[in-house]
Amino acid sequence: MNGSIDLAAAVERIEALSADLAKRSSGRTRLLPVTKAFPVAAVEAVRRAGLQEVGENYAQELLVKHEDPVGGGPGDMAWHLIGRLQRNKVRRLAGIVALWQTIDRVELLDEVARRDPAARVLVQVDAVGLPGRGGCTPGEVEGLVAHGTDLGLDVRGLMTVGAPGEVDATRRVFTTVADLAERLELPEVSMGMTDDFEIAIDCGSTLVRVGRALFGERPTAWQHT
Repeated sequence: MNGSIDLAAAVERIEALSADLAKRSSGRTRLLPVTKAFPVAAVEAVRRAGLQEVGENYAQELLVKHEDPVGGGPGDMAWHLIGRLQRNKVRRLAGIVALWQTIDRVELLDEVARRDPAARVLVQVDAVGLPGRGGCTPGEVEGLVAHGTDLGLDVRGLMTVGAPGEVDATRRVFTTVADLAERLELPEVSMGMTDDFEIAIDCGSTLVRVGRALFGERPTAWQHT
């Protein structure tokens, strides 16, 4: 079946990587399994491995998995929204998303504060400047953090994505964002994915978002199975 996973193998990989992250970072960095495009069995693997946080990119996929009994249903998993967020999706996700990781403009802060008061959020930073990528510029971060705090949101930290295929540029991105978080006294720094999480750990990431290394090659299209 397209998108099927070996549940036992996935659990073993999640447990091993989670333990390795904790050891390498002296407990600073934790694993966020990303189940984008994988069947709901991937969420079950996260649960069996003893983790309670999972990342999803798309609103509709998150909602379906959240409501699926295998996915855990309400209250079982802490769902992170890690994909680009449209303002019109906030209402449906409010009360379900535990951490909004991709807040990058005032309008989103306003809408999340209106629909999900006191929500936990991260400000997404684009320190590369690639076309079509979400995130604010480093120079906009402080203003967004202040605005979110004024709205009563729990602005926990910053999130970013590295420069695809460029090790040195990725390290510069991660260092820039980690330094910003430290200067603003923000405790959470979400950086690093399957191809660059080791660099992210070295640069001070507290949360790495990993999918392929845990569940295998991602299906081309999500199937609700």
